[in-house]
Amino acid sequence: MKTYLDCYSCFVRQALEASRMAGADTEQQRSILLRVFRILEGLDPESTPPEIADSVHRIIRQEIHGGDPYRAAKDAATAQALALCPRLRELMDDADDPLDMAIRLSIAGNIIDFAPSIKFDLWDTVQRVCTQPYAANDQQSFRRQLEHVNRILFLADNAGETVFDRFLIELIDTPVLYAVKGGPVLNDATVEDAVAAGVDRVAAIVSTGSDAPGTIIDHCSQEFRQLYDNAEMIIAKGQANYETLSKEGSRVFFLLQIKCPIIAQDIGFPTGSIVLRQGRNEQ
Repeated sequence: MKTYLDCYSCFVRQALEASRMAGADTEQQRSILLRVFRILEGLDPESTPPEIADSVHRIIRQEIHGGDPYRAAKDAATAQALALCPRLRELMDDADDPLDMAIRLSIAGNIIDFAPSIKFDLWDTVQRVCTQPYAANDQQSFRRQLEHVNRILFLADNAGETVFDRFLIELIDTPVLYAVKGGPVLNDATVEDAVAAGVDRVAAIVSTGSDAPGTIIDHCSQEFRQLYDNAEMIIAKGQANYETLSKEGSRVFFLLQIKCPIIAQDIGFPTGSIVLRQGRNEQ
């Protein structure tokens, strides 16, 4: 997905929020914003939003000398999600279609996304998504592919959301590789976050080798690129993975909530929609 003009203000907002969460003083915040403005001034219009966000958040880490500005917020999101596990387990136990419920829970967890907003109501979102009609529902194809592949590559999105992904992975008989970021960016999940959510008990955790949002293949390690190239089926969580992989073909299945009006415009469904969409092969 290309970067739209309306994305610019979002990059500036993210830079200011992240710098403040990291404890940057006023002068550091000003320096960060000026550097972000220069990036936007020279923006390649063909760049994807996660490619620009990668540059923006790298500036923040440089100005505050490394670290993870979202560490405390990520830990809190994981703890909040884990606290809901008994209620989520009840939903699974009572479901007429456990796989559909597990998909919905995984999508519900996608509300934990600090790129569009750091405010959300997790349980209210679960209740909504459990009964909400899909805007796009390629579940039949999803189920067919689950039965015919030997291994699945699952591209994680955010810390805390990882807890919700566990319920889906538990229902998949095929071995799952759960791919997380190689370093901190926004509230994206790293190995530490996946282990805290217990994902290591249901899947093999691997690193993309990249600390960019989404999955920018050229930024990933050679080891991960081999896993990606050889993957028969890919589950891609969240908006940033849609932004970076929307043209990667039918082996990719996108699970997300649409929280951004620009993505809504690009994908063709309104904000608030829930999506299970198979990628399209380019003509």
